[in-house]
Amino acid sequence: MKTESQRTIAVAPGDGIGPEIMKAVMAVFNAAQVPLQYETIEMGKDIYLAGNSTGMTETAKRLIEQHGILFKGPMETPKGAGVKSINVTARKVWNTYANKRVFRSLAGVDTVFSRAGIPINITIIRENIEDTYGGIEHMLTHDVALCRRFITRPGSLQVHRYAFEVARHKGAKKVTCGHKANIMKITDGLFLDEVAREYPDIAASDIIVDDLAMKLVSRPDIFEIVVLPNLQGDIISDLCAGLVGGLGFAPSANIGDHISIFEAVHGTAPDIAGKNIANPTALLLSGCMMLRHLELGYHAALIENALLATLEEGARTADFGDKTHPPLSTPEFTTRVANNLGMQPHRSDIAPAGVSEQKFTLPKMPEINRMMVTPPPASAEIQGADFFVESIEQPAKLVQGLAGKGYTISTISNRGTQVWPTASRFTELINQYRVRIEKRPETSLDQQAVLALAQKIAGHLKICSIEYLMAYDGKKGYSLAQGQ
Repeated sequence: MKTESQRTIAVAPGDGIGPEIMKAVMAVFNAAQVPLQYETIEMGKDIYLAGNSTGMTETAKRLIEQHGILFKGPMETPKGAGVKSINVTARKVWNTYANKRVFRSLAGVDTVFSRAGIPINITIIRENIEDTYGGIEHMLTHDVALCRRFITRPGSLQVHRYAFEVARHKGAKKVTCGHKANIMKITDGLFLDEVAREYPDIAASDIIVDDLAMKLVSRPDIFEIVVLPNLQGDIISDLCAGLVGGLGFAPSANIGDHISIFEAVHGTAPDIAGKNIANPTALLLSGCMMLRHLELGYHAALIENALLATLEEGARTADFGDKTHPPLSTPEFTTRVANNLGMQPHRSDIAPAGVSEQKFTLPKMPEINRMMVTPPPASAEIQGADFFVESIEQPAKLVQGLAGKGYTISTISNRGTQVWPTASRFTELINQYRVRIEKRPETSLDQQAVLALAQKIAGHLKICSIEYLMAYDGKKGYSLAQGQ
């Protein structure tokens, strides 16, 4: 019977091994008397194949928005079906802007670092909405594809604040921002414009992402909290999973202000589905993160400590552990964990009974979509435009038909490298150029003038795309070409 203290959450078992490991987690939750109610919803591959391009039913969407929590197993997006990933769609639709994944050494899970006596306890906070994961792609010519990468100031501030709140709650002394601002000076530069000054008690630093990758595989113990843009965070997260034994030990939470998603991020493993040999550890640890988020810290610690004690005993499924110990089936491993409820580990840190960094409240349906905007600049000026055009002409010939009054052609580039007015004959070309046109100091430029110029250019060239060259408060909001 449901009590006043019990909440209801939406549960999606998933595809492949998903139903088996979700059943295991629910068995442990029930043994621990977790005060939750569960509504099973329909999401995943079968829903796609039934003709629903979102991968979820309208009932599932309604229940998730009603309860504010989705607990999900791994899900498969059918290949070649022209549909978006259900996992990415769910995170973006409900603005779960921060992906939090905790990677730590676990007794009984053998790794290079455990053998070397180097403990790992890293939390990766990955921006979860923007970057190339917008999936906005176009073929500009038959040879050239474009993917738009969006980094926004409000989105960056949102995930950085969450990272510092996690650090403060965890008692971490430092937050490191991974980026590629040495190359993507505007987008990653904007991501770097973070909120460290609001947290003077926490040391803040930044590191180029390739250097971060190298240091993680050589000195992972020097990092505590790392915050990254979406794509880089995705890659680094999986790298960190490899440091602690694989994705089977990597819990994941997708945190939003209203709705949050807790999931295992490993695959559906269809080759072992139905054999009851899957490892439920990642989903169980994700469930513990969910319980803390729901202010059920006692039950989270009870289950996590039982899992740690079970691993210390050498209990394992076939994918890991000491091969001198026979592997357990999924139900046998689950029973071992349930029987160890109330026990504590001896070689691992005891899991605390703390709660989430945020207080959970049931979501209330907003009347309108929230618009996230920071204070506007004092001035915003169009200084020119980049015209992306299709052509197989040489740059010097291409420029002949583009001259005009009131503006100059400052550069022509190909694949980001300047090929006019100065260039190397060794620079190989593809059939799409960026022609940069900038206004003269004595003239002004507005949208109508840019579009009129576009009409002129379109008379003899195919325009693939146009981007305004903006200056905000006198600061250029566009990058130079390589070699310019």
